[in-house]
Amino acid sequence: MAISEITYTTMSGFGNEFATEALPGALPVGQNSPQRCPYGLYAEQLSGTAFTAPRAVNRRSWLYRIRPAAMHEPFARMDNGRIVSDFSLVEAPPNQLRWDPLPIPSEPVDFVDGLVTMGGNGGPALQNGCAVHLYAANRSMTARFMYDADGELLIVPQQGRLRLATELGVLDVAPLEIGVIPRGVRFRIELLDDAARGYVCENYGTPLRLPDLGPLGSNGLANPRDFETPCASYEDRTGDFRLVAKFQGNLWQATIDHSPLDVVAWHGNYAPYRYDLRRFNTIGSVSFDHPDPSIFLVLHAATDTPGVDAIDFVIFPPRILVAEHTFRPPWFHRNIAGEFMGLLEGAYDAKAEGFAPGGASLHNCMSGHGPDAESFERASAADTSKPDYLTDTMAFMFESRYVIRPTRFALESAQLQHEYYRCWQGLQKHFDPTDPQAGMKNRAVPRSAARKNGPA
Repeated sequence: MAISEITYTTMSGFGNEFATEALPGALPVGQNSPQRCPYGLYAEQLSGTAFTAPRAVNRRSWLYRIRPAAMHEPFARMDNGRIVSDFSLVEAPPNQLRWDPLPIPSEPVDFVDGLVTMGGNGGPALQNGCAVHLYAANRSMTARFMYDADGELLIVPQQGRLRLATELGVLDVAPLEIGVIPRGVRFRIELLDDAARGYVCENYGTPLRLPDLGPLGSNGLANPRDFETPCASYEDRTGDFRLVAKFQGNLWQATIDHSPLDVVAWHGNYAPYRYDLRRFNTIGSVSFDHPDPSIFLVLHAATDTPGVDAIDFVIFPPRILVAEHTFRPPWFHRNIAGEFMGLLEGAYDAKAEGFAPGGASLHNCMSGHGPDAESFERASAADTSKPDYLTDTMAFMFESRYVIRPTRFALESAQLQHEYYRCWQGLQKHFDPTDPQAGMKNRAVPRSAARKNGPA
């Protein structure tokens, strides 16, 4: 068995080529599939896109492994647990929804058994859309491994560190970091703390990638150099193991007599990666107005419509708000997207209470949402000549162009906050048709108005 250190590699696009070997000379030179591989290894290509996809978006890696991935017993159906991939089973309400955090299990539960689907859209059959899961676990995967043929897994820990032991190497992922396991990559998740809890976005469509920066130029948001892929490492061990496959919305299980994490060397651009959310270079307004949340985009899964994504992964990190004469928290809004939001630490600036770390909310297409009554009143009276330093906070959003349809579990969960709607009921009516200054008390005159009126 060999375990190597994590490398720091750039993943711009992510079309870069990486090469790593756990034994010297394990990577063949000059050809991908030689007649005889070094060390008696097998060559195997893992393709994450169509063979003929354009070079800029083509994802594939060559693996040099102890045994080919085909070596296992036949798969048989197993219980899906709380995982759902058919989102037509329950009517989707237009209501704003919010949940308390999942409790940590009292019985032994690993990552797979700890997954519960909260909602989603599209499906594995047509390879579009996504599923949103929560997880809560208190033990490591020991005698079983998994791969997801339906989509790639974006894992967002909220509590407890995870070790993602994959075919292509090992990544440790802590809260305030994310880990991405590509479609089809086999893995085992170990807990590095007593318990773990977090969020998962299962992406059925095109692989996640960095967004183009457009007018921002060449820098900003998530920098490519901060994404990390693992060095090759391998497990050469036999035993009575199980290989779990998620395929077409169902879980299947096969007996396998060896660890499938036996890749000694690999090269390509289809690999697991991790990213520290604290390295995100936040962009914001330095004059007036609160910009759209798209300025917080970390990764996205594109569609055939330019600028319209199947999935946007957006974060709201620590930052400084300086816009003057402006309502600084997120404004009231409705839009076409489905927004599933989670909180990793601290508080969210648009909610005074009820949105706890580990919790979640869902605001679907054209459902009105925004700051609660207390946050609105506080922000409306704030002195915007002074900056707001938002510290010790990290929220995120899985946003989709499609409605995120909640599952039966989500709508019947003990964690569902049935009184969530009340947070807006205390908003006061300030309208007075006889007084243009109604609601403007304790607010400075906007500079634009002063310029228009001219000097006294």
